[in-house]
Amino acid sequence: MLSTFWLRLGSWLGKSLLILIGLGLLAWGMASGWYAWQHRGPVSTQEEIPADEAGMTQDTLQTAIRIVDQHRENTRYLRDAHAKAHGCVNAQVRVLDDLDPELRQGVFSEPGKTWQAVMRLSNGNAYPQFDSIRDARGMAIKLQDVPGTQLLASQHDRAEQDFVMFNHPNFFVSDVAEYRQNIAAQAEGKKVMAFFPSWDPRTWQVRHLFIALATLAPAPASPTQTTYFSVSPYKFGTANAKFRVAPDPDSCPAYTLPEQNQALPNFLRSALNQQLSTDRVPACFVLQIQRQNANRYMPIEDTSIEWQESDSPFETVARIEVPAQDFDTPGQNLRCDNLSFSPWHGLEAHQPIGGINRLRKAVYDAVSQYRHTRNAEQ
Repeated sequence: MLSTFWLRLGSWLGKSLLILIGLGLLAWGMASGWYAWQHRGPVSTQEEIPADEAGMTQDTLQTAIRIVDQHRENTRYLRDAHAKAHGCVNAQVRVLDDLDPELRQGVFSEPGKTWQAVMRLSNGNAYPQFDSIRDARGMAIKLQDVPGTQLLASQHDRAEQDFVMFNHPNFFVSDVAEYRQNIAAQAEGKKVMAFFPSWDPRTWQVRHLFIALATLAPAPASPTQTTYFSVSPYKFGTANAKFRVAPDPDSCPAYTLPEQNQALPNFLRSALNQQLSTDRVPACFVLQIQRQNANRYMPIEDTSIEWQESDSPFETVARIEVPAQDFDTPGQNLRCDNLSFSPWHGLEAHQPIGGINRLRKAVYDAVSQYRHTRNAEQ
């Protein structure tokens, strides 16, 4: 009798499990269908600015400054994100000799032109931590001695063009409203719960949580072996586009990086130093753009949406070489710490667009000024 009971219970549990799996698959299919229906083209090629965005931007700015205060390192004020640099290195960005005329825009308008640049490679966290901890990885490039009118009137003497990227094609928030809510939760020490702002399931941001988890990837062997994305869109002449920088090992001498001790807290800096300073081998990348196809779902105002390469392929506009060099010195590292990068340091031909970029315009400048002022007072 007891054996019959267990057999029936096992049968019932097996059927229940199959039913649950079936319901889960059905729910997944319905959710996927709903997502596909909601996220389909065509899309606008123009910015759409919410009426309450200015207020949300000010809230976010105050939170970002609070994070800078929280993560102060002794008497040194750090960035509110990408606080830890692996190094700032000199680079040359050369526009393709045979660049398609349609792609000759802004700093890419002169085929064969070589720009001198500074490249900052970093971890994404707002507080320096071991490189082995899962994290986003960043690359910021500053072209120097760029003629032309700068986007910000207050920065007219900069003569720069910045490209700010990190190693994932889409962001874990859609817009300014979500960013404000998320960064406020992060400032309170919440991480996963930042994506569940209330008990109402309609406010849950499960897809964005998965994007965040994918962004927090294991460390690469070296910062030179990672692909970096602008995530947010920019003007590219009369078009809209996103940027990408990808390794281009075929354009540099063959090189195999010696295995690094990943238990060391700064092994990514060590890897960069090993290649450029010890082994004296340059690193090469391609700089590419992905133009918006407005007939596909490639929105401007939602940075959580990855623009699919099947809808618009990336096109190479320049090659980047980071030559062999000594970069890891106290003077160079202090200069690296004092550099400011912003999507808004640049020309009108590459104007940042979309809510997250509009937010950056206010926050990057305010946080940079706050950080430099406080550091100068120390």
